[in-house]
Amino acid sequence: MTACLALRHVAFEDAGILAPLLARRGIDLAYVEAGGDAPDSGAWLAADLVVVLGGPIGVYDTTDYPFLTDEIAMLRARLAARRPTLGICLGAQLIAAALDARVAPGPAKEIGYAPLDLTAEGRASVLAPLDGVAVLHWHGDNLDLPGGATRLASTSVCPTQAFAVGRHALGLQFHIETEPRALERWLIGHAAELSQARIAPASLRAQAATHGAATAAAGRRVLDAWLADALS
Repeated sequence: MTACLALRHVAFEDAGILAPLLARRGIDLAYVEAGGDAPDSGAWLAADLVVVLGGPIGVYDTTDYPFLTDEIAMLRARLAARRPTLGICLGAQLIAAALDARVAPGPAKEIGYAPLDLTAEGRASVLAPLDGVAVLHWHGDNLDLPGGATRLASTSVCPTQAFAVGRHALGLQFHIETEPRALERWLIGHAAELSQARIAPASLRAQAATHGAATAAAGRRVLDAWLADALS
């Protein structure tokens, strides 16, 4: 059976709508919990697909969270081998760091549902279904475009919202994998951040009620198309 390892940094930021897409393709999904029993380099490289999920820490926080150094090293080896790899939010930043691109705090946090500006390459890519669709943003760090990568999307405060490296790697700063009904777990898990940013959970619930279903529908199309391309 085709195997997918999903590296999870916090329990509530899981594979979401990606999980049933994998199951329909006969792909076995196994979570690896960051900071716990990370896979050895051989297992990391051997997996047919690796998905690196989000989390509330920065790739530069290696003193406080030394396991990040191992994650970056394993990603560097996997990307060098051109093995299918998807990074979401922190996962995209870790891919960028593994490709020697700078990751640092951006000018402002982006939290909430808002549309992207797709590049010409983005409109011609698997991200095409996201044109005009509000996606869930939840990050404060920005990344520079890695060498050899193609920029697919941006926003006014985040020049690289999505990038591709060949057919084998895709980095998304935003969330299309989140089930709208799962947002409540995010509101609990990120309560301190929301309070600090003075964002009312009720406002995010209202946004999810308005945009969540359309975001998830477009997200399924994007992720299914990327799987078809990357795993072919």
